[in-house]
Amino acid sequence: MKKLFLLSAAMMLISTGAFAQSTVVTTTGTGHAAAVQIEPQYRTRIKSYVTENHLRPVTTKEKIIVGATVPSEVELVAVPSDWGPSLSKYRYVYSGERVMLVDPGTRTVVQEVD
Repeated sequence: MKKLFLLSAAMMLISTGAFAQSTVVTTTGTGHAAAVQIEPQYRTRIKSYVTENHLRPVTTKEKIIVGATVPSEVELVAVPSDWGPSLSKYRYVYSGERVMLVDPGTRTVVQEVD
C-alpha cells in the first residue's frame, strides 16, 4: 500500500511539472512536430503589439488554424525582433483575433497566440 501511495505521488509530481513548462509542441499537417517556446513576457509583448499597431485581420475562405497551410495569397509578415529570439525564424498572420506563427518554408501554422 505504501509503494502504491509513493508511486501515485511521484506520478502527480511528474505530471504537474509537465503542465508548468512554457514550451508548446505542436504537430503540423505533415506529421512533423515543431517546438515553439514563447516565454510569458514575450506573449505580453505580442498582445501589446497587436493592440498598439491596430492589426487588421486577414480574411480567407478557410479558417486559419494550427497545422493548416496558409494560402499563397495571404502575406506572411516578419516577426518583430522584440517578440523573442526563438520566434525570429517564423512569420505571422493575424487572423480571427489571434496571431498565428507560420513556418515560412512550408507556410504551415505552427503556433496560435491568443
